[in-house]
Amino acid sequence: MEKTIDNYLIDELSVEDPEIYELIVKEKSRQFRGLEMIASENFTSKAVQDCLSSCLTNKYSEGLIGNRYYGGNEIIDKIETLAQKRALEAFDLDPQKWGVNVQPYSGSPANLAVYTGLVEPHGRIMGLDLPDGGHLTHGFYTSTKKVSATSIFFESLPYKINLETELIDYDQLQKNANLFKPKVIIAGISCYPRNLDYARFREICNECGALLMADMAHVSGLVAAKLVPSPFPYCDIVTTTTHKTLRGPRSGMIFFRKGESGKDKNGSPVYYNFEDKINQAVFPGLQGGPHNHQIAGVAVALKQAKLPSFTVYQEQVISNARTLASELQKLGEYKIVTGGTDTHIVWVNMKPVGLSGGKAEKILEEVSIACNKNTVPGDKSALNPSGIRFGTGALTTRGLKNEDIKIVANFIHRAVLLANDIQKVSGPKLADFKQCVHKEEFSSKIEALKKEVEDFASQFPLPGNSEF
Repeated sequence: MEKTIDNYLIDELSVEDPEIYELIVKEKSRQFRGLEMIASENFTSKAVQDCLSSCLTNKYSEGLIGNRYYGGNEIIDKIETLAQKRALEAFDLDPQKWGVNVQPYSGSPANLAVYTGLVEPHGRIMGLDLPDGGHLTHGFYTSTKKVSATSIFFESLPYKINLETELIDYDQLQKNANLFKPKVIIAGISCYPRNLDYARFREICNECGALLMADMAHVSGLVAAKLVPSPFPYCDIVTTTTHKTLRGPRSGMIFFRKGESGKDKNGSPVYYNFEDKINQAVFPGLQGGPHNHQIAGVAVALKQAKLPSFTVYQEQVISNARTLASELQKLGEYKIVTGGTDTHIVWVNMKPVGLSGGKAEKILEEVSIACNKNTVPGDKSALNPSGIRFGTGALTTRGLKNEDIKIVANFIHRAVLLANDIQKVSGPKLADFKQCVHKEEFSSKIEALKKEVEDFASQFPLPGNSEF
């Protein structure tokens, strides 16, 4: 049949590029058959995916609403306006007191935009150290290398946890902040599974003259559901991704205070000056045109976050995480860092079971359980960590409840026991362990456990596009 437009403009992916199509189908199958337990991942809805594959990806819209550098943005302005409105509504924020930028491509660019706008070059920041549960973008560096751009362009002093309690040492943070005098203190986590004491952070910031920024990327869905403390009453700036517990697309947001901040010594009003600095840091400082298909997907996810069912979901997320932590402790000598969890994260120190984080991640991947190796308190190297991090957001989205999580914990434990047997043959090196996994004496056991995991996982639906 003759076509009036070049085939590549109208043919479906399966016709135009069967190679990529098949790879996407295989990835969908992997996600469906496996147990996705990476704490920073989730499954978004078909409605969000519809936005991501829409015509919105075709449009350039550099600039802000009503002040674009390209024409034809009347509809895009309405979409971004709706996303901003829903972002404020999701967290019960007064639009007279809070603004939001929904253009950051993801969480790391959002954090860098805040520092770029509010912290001068080589200005000082303090964030939770990565081995203690913080994130790369909170200023991570090692004794030999500035790992993150945030430690390259800014001067960073990490704060730590107390090695005995494994909780944030706020007293030491307070002492160090008064000496270091940072411009911004970041209250945020990547692996630390406990609620943050935002009131204490505020007290410390007031004392040393710092701004308080929360990075709630991991817990924003829990905050929206009002199940964990909100950073907004205490913070000047709040950043977040939108694809973790919030269940949106891969994107980011920056919230900032605006309006009157207080009075000067003469009684005249003083106003926050974050809005222009942050907006200009996002564009043109760090980004070009925003990704409009992502912004639309964020708007959809924020609408979903206001539904009563979203709160029920988040309650189950936390309950599942606590069940996972307690079951692992019952099954073996697993050390749950901080002793438990307040969120979706379960942080496990594998030292007591004699396995490194890398080996634990590898064996679990072999049996179709996806997690990630992770540093634990006291680790010297992020390349050879002693722990693993689990999250329950994605599995809860698929419908797993507490009794199902107990089965998952048993799968994890059996895989670890198998890994210990392999390690007896392979020795201590990870490279040798990975080779030994495929030896005939172990491969049949791995395949048998993998089949059990995949048969179990395949009982639960996967949200999203029915084809992909």
